[in-house]
Amino acid sequence: MNLPDSAILNNLYVPGTTVPDHRFERTYISCRMAEHRVYTDAEVSRLPECSGFHPHHEEWAMRELSAKKLLAYLQQKKSPLQILEVGCGNGWLCHQLSQLSRSRVTGLDVNFTELQQAARVFNNCRKLKFVYGDLRSGILDERQYDIILFAASIQYFKSLDGILELCLQHLKPAGEIHIIDSHFYPAGKTMQARQRSLEYYAALGFPEMSEHYFHHSIKELAQFNHSVLYNPSSWINRFSKHRLPFPWIRICKD
Repeated sequence: MNLPDSAILNNLYVPGTTVPDHRFERTYISCRMAEHRVYTDAEVSRLPECSGFHPHHEEWAMRELSAKKLLAYLQQKKSPLQILEVGCGNGWLCHQLSQLSRSRVTGLDVNFTELQQAARVFNNCRKLKFVYGDLRSGILDERQYDIILFAASIQYFKSLDGILELCLQHLKPAGEIHIIDSHFYPAGKTMQARQRSLEYYAALGFPEMSEHYFHHSIKELAQFNHSVLYNPSSWINRFSKHRLPFPWIRICKD
């Protein structure tokens, strides 16, 4: 069934061709609630700042640091940026990115619950809009961006090659893909990581979530024009008091 195109709160676009996956969303949101990762509007508006009493306070401190590194990098470009965040969730990072001078930010997600919250919380930000749907469905048509970002979301795509090749088609000639806040595993370590995820979701009570969570090897990036802008395993970073656990990957079109 095709739904009519609609705008909700002026900044949430629902293409008529979007096919909701209600089963996945119900499972995902229930799992997030069990993990204490569903936030109130007031909490989302303050992210990445997070109460010191919250169970994920330390994680948010790390995400704040990685966001600051990304923002500083993008600020150096000193040119207008069209930015797409794939898997934007509640939109907190999109909001941070919209503070960049002359930026325009689009947040894309298949999770309508969090996307509605993002649109509601950041409804007054004129440089920010949200789109409901799956990038792989063609909903962006031939739109192109300067920056395409995956922040803690690349692990929800089974085919790393497939999603990156598609993103390259949506990049402007000098555009870049950035991947942050996600694990990339050494060759031969993905099976162990998958087993840990199976055990984690089973213990949480949502074993079916493991079917939607994938583990990518750093070797899978070899075919792309990529650089590691932050390597948590480097000698200097291993001994830094501000060490982040995830690599920061940049993939260039040219």
